[in-house]
Amino acid sequence: MHSRRMMALTLVTGITALGLLGCGGDKESSDEPFAGKSADRIAADAVKATRQAESMHIKGTTQQKAGGQVTVDLTVDQRKNCEGTVKMAGTTADVRHLDGTLYLRGDEKYWQTTLKEQPGAAKMVPKLKDKWVKTPADDAMTQGLCDKQGLVASMDEDKSERQGMKKSGTTSVDGTKAVRLTKKTSGGETLSLYVAAEGKPYILRTTSTGGKNPNSATFSDYDKAVSPQEPSSDETVDLKQLAGAAQRA
Repeated sequence: MHSRRMMALTLVTGITALGLLGCGGDKESSDEPFAGKSADRIAADAVKATRQAESMHIKGTTQQKAGGQVTVDLTVDQRKNCEGTVKMAGTTADVRHLDGTLYLRGDEKYWQTTLKEQPGAAKMVPKLKDKWVKTPADDAMTQGLCDKQGLVASMDEDKSERQGMKKSGTTSVDGTKAVRLTKKTSGGETLSLYVAAEGKPYILRTTSTGGKNPNSATFSDYDKAVSPQEPSSDETVDLKQLAGAAQRA
């Protein structure tokens, strides 16, 4: 299931490109949010708050080097409960993770792409339509897919990218006041990090524009309960059993 591995990696590495890119910068007047704090300190506080949040909703789009666009719409918590949708290469897949098990429901094109080299694929695809495929928790191809802490850690992996950002005033992200931190790279990209200026300093949005792989992500619904429902037995299929039956037919 190579495509499922790609999906997991996309969530970890694709969102990484959306960037928790700290810092540096000037201080502002005392009537501004985070007065007296450098951009470096604001970004560090934002990373810490986002790590400590019980849950969050991630919605973002990134342009991959191969030319394909990946869109993620996922709610995930500290216990790896999650649900949402991933779209890439013209395919769509819904995901749910609960009680240590991941369920995946792809559209017809997703399964056609995923199973194109699988013997008996033509017979399998129609039987997978509108069905959830159950995946073991220790399946290497889905590791990281619903790991909130892993996602946040991956976004802050390259510490060198924390240098040189500056405060660029205040704005609003979905109705929440935010401070914008920006940085121009040598490659012509403009990186922006939006940090909540009200309540806990959560990351609200990240963007990269002007480069070869533009991307953006919005983070919301912090600390809200994530309660995915287990699909019913008549909605669930065992892919290995289905593949075995297709090969024997």
